[in-house]
Amino acid sequence: MTLAYIPSPTVSYFQIGNVTIHFYALTMLTGIIFAIWILEHRWKKMGGTFDQVLDAAIVAVPSGLVGARLFHVITVPYSYFPPSGNLLNILKVWEGGMAIFGGLIGGVIGAAIWAHHKKYSVLLLADALAPGLLVAQAIGRLGNWFNQELYGTPTTLPWGLKLNDANAIGKTEACYTGGTTACPSGANTLFHPTFLYEMIWNLIGAALIVFVVSRFAKKLKTGQIFAIYLVWYGLGRSWIEMLRINLSTEFLGIRTNVWAAICVIFIGLVLFTVLLQYGAKRSASIHQLQLVTERDLEKEASRAAKAGTDAAGAVNAEDSVEKNASAASEESGDVTTPHSADDSSAEDGPADASDAQ
Repeated sequence: MTLAYIPSPTVSYFQIGNVTIHFYALTMLTGIIFAIWILEHRWKKMGGTFDQVLDAAIVAVPSGLVGARLFHVITVPYSYFPPSGNLLNILKVWEGGMAIFGGLIGGVIGAAIWAHHKKYSVLLLADALAPGLLVAQAIGRLGNWFNQELYGTPTTLPWGLKLNDANAIGKTEACYTGGTTACPSGANTLFHPTFLYEMIWNLIGAALIVFVVSRFAKKLKTGQIFAIYLVWYGLGRSWIEMLRINLSTEFLGIRTNVWAAICVIFIGLVLFTVLLQYGAKRSASIHQLQLVTERDLEKEASRAAKAGTDAAGAVNAEDSVEKNASAASEESGDVTTPHSADDSSAEDGPADASDAQ
């Protein structure tokens, strides 16, 4: 008898009228909000502004979402390309399928393009984003819990995940390479809650960056904090991915996402080493950001002053029109007033004459 386990949610979506809202999407949105909030706090401490964060997010978030979808499609092509797949399924993002590695690649590309355009360091931006990114990824993993998908091998541990008959995306998930083996019965089996493992791993990484790594930030080069993030996330994802039993493409007997995790670790180590030798000092990158911020604030003040001048000019023009209209009205009154006085005198004349009679 199983005395302890982690239950699965009984719902994975809700409806408002004809609109279906999946908890998977809500967890992703919540993660993005938290990442932007943490980034804003760290970015302002270095001399940046919220507008800079918002502009970068407007570019990086869509780029990341597109990259996440494309990476997923590439790694499981049999679901989207003939003869077994359907190309139209690529657009059905509501059915799940967003790869974090692809989101990372797409987001970095988008952010790099924007940072280059604004002339501040993309590596400094990446450093500021690193802990928020881990928090966002942790929150996003709750979506897998709601979907009852991407769980690990069967286990007898007391924190094993118990599935149910809820109408979730993972209900029809095929297990193991080749799809020839059906998933074990969720009614009689507990599974490793890989979503929980990754949540804990990511939150620990975020805490380490904020409370430990940041203490040595002055000794690090710009971008090395992000390199540490890459190594940490890649290490965690590699062993967690090897626990999973969902259908996946393999290369040399290893799941593609494990290979991706190994590549991320390698990139992080190379980036850290290269930056140690050739990277810019954080103080120089922060000074550059402060110069960019000063320039942006000056432009904003100039636009505000111009808008104020234009508004003042419009008000003066309106006052001038009103004064001209008032002057014209007074001039018209000067013409008619003597005439009225004459009429009054004329009328008074006969009255006086009548009185005399």
